[in-house]
Amino acid sequence: MPRSQIVVYCLVALISLAGLADATYLTAQALSGETMVCGGSPDCFKVLGSQYAHLGSVPLALVGTIAYFSVFSFAILAAFGYAKVRRLLLITVWSMFAVTLWLLYTQAFILHAFCRYCLFSAAMVFLLAGLIVASRSP
Repeated sequence: MPRSQIVVYCLVALISLAGLADATYLTAQALSGETMVCGGSPDCFKVLGSQYAHLGSVPLALVGTIAYFSVFSFAILAAFGYAKVRRLLLITVWSMFAVTLWLLYTQAFILHAFCRYCLFSAAMVFLLAGLIVASRSP
């Protein structure tokens, strides 16, 4: 595997850690029932308190936490030469990208409100998708 691909997988792992921290914070807040620290933004509360922030009784942030942890794990394994996990990494990142597009649509056109934490996560997913695309280029 070329050194440049190893660097890309390491960058993917680092970016996924930023997303993991964000999603873990939101998960902990949702599960504990604590009030979010949103910097006085009512939009943040509107988004995180909406029906779209949960899948049944499971906070959507928990799904994000699992996804980011998976990306981190797959990226580390790929950097160490485990070729079979590259496909899992690709599938996970593109699934996250698709969900992120839906959530951005939901915030913009259904809720008419944006959450800073959600936008940060969206930025991380867009970076991950960009790196995955770049790593697959000849």
